[in-house]
Amino acid sequence: MSEDWPERVFRERLVQPDRVSCGATVLVVARMIRDHAYGEYIGAAPSVPERFREEVLSMHRRVTATVDRGRLQLPWPRALGTPPWAVARQLGDRDVRWIRTSAAAGYDAVVDATRQRQPVPVYVGSRWLPRHVVLALGEHEGALRFFEPARGRLVDVSRTEFASARLGLAGWDHAWWAVLPD
Repeated sequence: MSEDWPERVFRERLVQPDRVSCGATVLVVARMIRDHAYGEYIGAAPSVPERFREEVLSMHRRVTATVDRGRLQLPWPRALGTPPWAVARQLGDRDVRWIRTSAAAGYDAVVDATRQRQPVPVYVGSRWLPRHVVLALGEHEGALRFFEPARGRLVDVSRTEFASARLGLAGWDHAWWAVLPD
């Protein structure tokens, strides 16, 4: 990976193309971060937002289809977003870890993974339901930095905010799952 990881990906404002493609957006951004050539492919387009949009919508169709990465899966209604097991499969060698009831330990696990330069998708939502997917990128000035796809911006969340369900990520405060490397 290059020295400017992951900042090089965020030269353009990358925003999810619709209300249900946050998970697919996170997958495309994670690939852009991990695969320099792919990131350059997206970034070299005459219209970066249009190529990015096409990639995200294609990814969303793929991860909610009956076959993903050559494996059969239960089809998933696109209107419900992206299931965490599809995100794990797409990233390869990942586990979906329930962190809803142990947010502080979840925060620590996410930080550990990002120290290895592994972006980590995190499902966030209300007290009752997971509703959105964000991408943890790593520590920045004592907080965990997230890519928030609804607005296409980077947001820092402290361990205290994470553990006490005050995330403030696209209006959602509770962490539900983290998709962590094995």
